[in-house]
Amino acid sequence: MDIKIDDLTGPDVVALIVEHLQDMASLSPPESTHALNLDKLKKPDITFWSGWEQDVLVGCGAIKELDSQHGEIKSMRTSTSHLRKGVAKRILEHIIEEAKRRGYQRVSLETGSMDAFGPARRLYESFGFQYCKPFSDYIEDPYSVFMTMEL
Repeated sequence: MDIKIDDLTGPDVVALIVEHLQDMASLSPPESTHALNLDKLKKPDITFWSGWEQDVLVGCGAIKELDSQHGEIKSMRTSTSHLRKGVAKRILEHIIEEAKRRGYQRVSLETGSMDAFGPARRLYESFGFQYCKPFSDYIEDPYSVFMTMEL
């Protein structure tokens, strides 16, 4: 898989983010949906990567710099036709490697508490993420769980 920084302008990437936003909106009430739209993903504190196999988009992920020592994983998504092929694992590895390279001491994330998010939670647990209290601007929410990992 070729993982590269992406400017979020290609039609395949735009379609994947739209799919991601629609899926998140279908699973959580609006006040509990924390997925970022294209404009927010283009902010300077966020680095967005897309994963490709030849010319086929297979997934994406991003990191938001919360401060010089803490990053937040955002927009993890695998293309529907590539689920359960290790795409998310490889993109997560890439993001964690970059977080370490930047000198972050910690990476954290928010994900859903519902059954549909079980595979994502298990993936993060397998990397050593532990459940934690809300971080940054998040608040307690029955639809969210928060996870963190020391680097």
